Amino acid sequence: MFGSFQTSKLRIEINASEAALQDALTKGSQIKQWLWPQTFSDDLPTTLKPGVVFTSWLGPVEIQHHIDVVDSNTIRFILSKGVDGFQEWSWGERWVQSRLEGVSLLPLNAGQSLTLLRLKAFLEWRQSSL
Repeated sequence: MFGSFQTSKLRIEINASEAALQDALTKGSQIKQWLWPQTFSDDLPTTLKPGVVFTSWLGPVEIQHHIDVVDSNTIRFILSKGVDGFQEWSWGERWVQSRLEGVSLLPLNAGQSLTLLRLKAFLEWRQSSL
């Protein structure tokens, strides 16, 4: 794998319930909405479960995701192809944390920051729509 080893841990406060965060991070239809401009293979399941494998693309870069762990407040993906490593999400009432480690040519820290901001904006938009 080309690139450099990168690690990033970010935690933010977010105006969302634990249940809303869980749905946004484990429901395929919601992930597609907030994780733009990343696109996903047609086999992205409705609900993410351990053992599921799917592919996403960030422009021309293909990233394969293998779901390693899903529980009431954590999901962990083993990543390969464009990123060789893992991403772990944890959440609770009004907070979310993402930990990302891997080898890649992509700027993972910047991408992770943007991802958290998009998740926050999506959940705040959903909250204001209620």
